[in-house]
Amino acid sequence: MPPRRTPRRWFRRTPLRTPRRRVRRTIIAGALALSVTTAGASVWALDRFVVEHVEIADVSAYESEQAASTTTQESGAAVSADSDVTITTVTTGSGDDTVTYYVADIVLGDATALRSAFAQDSFGENITENTSDIAADNDAVFAINGDYYGFRDTGIVIRNGVVYRDEGAREGLAFYRDGTVEVYDETTTTAADLVADGVWNTLSFGPALLSDGEVVDGIDSVEVDTNVGYHSIQGDQPRTAVGVTDDGHVVFVVVDGRSPGYSKGVTLPELASIMQGLGCTTAYNIDGGGSSTMYYDGEVVNVPLGTGTERGTSDILYIAGS
Repeated sequence: MPPRRTPRRWFRRTPLRTPRRRVRRTIIAGALALSVTTAGASVWALDRFVVEHVEIADVSAYESEQAASTTTQESGAAVSADSDVTITTVTTGSGDDTVTYYVADIVLGDATALRSAFAQDSFGENITENTSDIAADNDAVFAINGDYYGFRDTGIVIRNGVVYRDEGAREGLAFYRDGTVEVYDETTTTAADLVADGVWNTLSFGPALLSDGEVVDGIDSVEVDTNVGYHSIQGDQPRTAVGVTDDGHVVFVVVDGRSPGYSKGVTLPELASIMQGLGCTTAYNIDGGGSSTMYYDGEVVNVPLGTGTERGTSDILYIAGS
């Protein structure tokens, strides 16, 4: 436990036998049809949400190729040593109302120091790896779980200045090369236009929590996805959020949850209030629940789901070590 800071009879007449057999055949036929349908649905669900679908098997090589053909592309790793990372643990409440969360206050030496990495260095659906393992693979000094892009096949996915997916569907978050961070409507633009405007990374989850320093209306009822395998993001949950106070000054928060007595988790309005209290003007909710993980200096900082056991995710945001 992390420290506090603080379920007739049978008639022999022939006329009665025939309909009984017909009914039985009908029932059997219906059961077979249901069985085939159920089996088909299971195969579909496995293929859609479990089986790995690799679109790019070597992301590092792919990004290097893209960088070689773009004169404006910069390597975040070259400037990340200038970034300042401060981790704070906060505990509020008591008993079953206790909430424990972790704050990473980061001043970036260069906006491109905040990079993204994919599980197994591969892009596609259902490819997962623990946040700490992705971080270690990329020599990260700090990392946070991303938006779990691989759970869905929609959204605009731009990572390290490279376009991976252009299927606008929801409210996204864009990190620009100049340090600006803003919420935008994916359905009104394209990935190519965003890159041309200087976007370095995008996240596609949501909802937005703060706009101009104020809590966004309606976040207590919004849902992100409605597809098979989806779980509501409402109620007390483990959470991960990103916010910005000034250009180049970002704040990441991970709230532990589902562990009464240690941390129950928070609602989206409560998460927005935390980000507001940290001085953020813009804040955005990303993948939470078992995915919520913060990594720093070779260790997982928080206690995922109160057990410390990480759940695999599809991507991280990170800052490389010097």
